Amino acid sequence: MHDGSPPVGPGAGDSDSWPAQLTEVFERSITAEFATLTRTGAPVTVPTTPYVGETARTLDVSTGLTYPAKAERARRNPRVAVLFADTVGSSRRDTTVVAVQGMARVRDADLQANTDRYVRASMQKLPEATRGVPRFVLRRLAWYFTRIWVEVTPLHIQWWESRALERTLGAWHAPDGTAAPLSDPAPSGPQPRRWLEPPGAWQPMARAAVARLSQHDLTVVDANGFPLCLPVARSRLTDEGFALTLGPAAPDVESGPACLTMHAHPEAFVGQENRTFVGEVVGAGNGEPFLRVERALAHWSIAGPALPRSVRFLMNGRRLAPRLAPEAARRLQPVPEVRLPRRS
Repeated sequence: MHDGSPPVGPGAGDSDSWPAQLTEVFERSITAEFATLTRTGAPVTVPTTPYVGETARTLDVSTGLTYPAKAERARRNPRVAVLFADTVGSSRRDTTVVAVQGMARVRDADLQANTDRYVRASMQKLPEATRGVPRFVLRRLAWYFTRIWVEVTPLHIQWWESRALERTLGAWHAPDGTAAPLSDPAPSGPQPRRWLEPPGAWQPMARAAVARLSQHDLTVVDANGFPLCLPVARSRLTDEGFALTLGPAAPDVESGPACLTMHAHPEAFVGQENRTFVGEVVGAGNGEPFLRVERALAHWSIAGPALPRSVRFLMNGRRLAPRLAPEAARRLQPVPEVRLPRRS
C-alpha cells in the first residue's frame, strides 16, 4: 500500500481534461461501476454503460426515467465515482483499470433530447441489444429509452495496469477550482417508490453470486467524503460477510459504510447479471478489509437464453411503463417519442 498520495502521471495538473491515453478505455468500455451516496452517506454501486460526454470533458451514465433512484442520489449528493475495470465486450487489448472520483450533474430538464441521445448512443455502442427487434416494437419502449443523464466531471483519477492492482501507472487531478455545473432542478412531488423488492436473506444470494459472477468490486467512502470503487483481487464468503483482498498498489481504504458489487455479461452485450451487498467495512488498514454484510439490494438482472431474457424484460416493462407519464409530468414535460435513427 502507498501512503495515500498516488504518483502523478503524465499530463497531471497541466490540463483541464484527463490524460489522452485514458480516453480509449472510457470510450470502449461496455460496463463501468457507478457509485452514488445515500442520504446517510453509504455507497451504492451498480454496473452501467458509460459514455464520454458530448463535450469530451465528462463521463456520462444514464438511468431510466421510470427508475430514477441513482440519479436522485447524485442530485442530492454530487460526489460520485466511476470504476472502469471490465474489458469484456470492449475490444480493448489492455486491462488498464481506471478509478474516477468526480462531481455529478443530473440532466432531466429536456427529456426528449435525453431520449434522442440515449437511443442514438446506446444503439451505436450496444448494437446486439436491439438487433433483430422490429422498429415498431422499439418505438413502444419509451418506458425504457426515456432517460435521465448523469454527467460526471472528474476531479481525481487513478489507474493501474490490471485488476490485480499490482502496479500504479499514474494519477491525475483536475486543476484547482474545477467544478461541475449545477444539476437541473429536482422535480416536484415525491420520488416513486421502489419497484423491486430486495431479497429476504442475503446469504443464499451471495452463495449463488460467488459461484456465477467473477467480477467483484468494493466501494468505500474516502476521507473527503467521496465514494471510491476498487476491484477486488480475491473474496471469500463467510457467515457474516466477505473477507476481501485488494492489490498491493491499492489506495488505503477507510473503515465505514461500504458495498460489494458483483456482475457479469456476455461478450456480445445482450444481457447482464449483477448483485450488490451493503454493510460496513472493518479492518481496512492492511489491504484485507472485511465487509460485514447487512443486506442485499434488489437487482435488475436479465441473463440467460434469449427467450427468458425477453420475457423478463417485458415483465419489467409492464411494471415500469405506468410510471412513465407521472414521472414526465413531475418534470412538467410530455412523454418523449422514441425516434429511431434512419437506416443506413
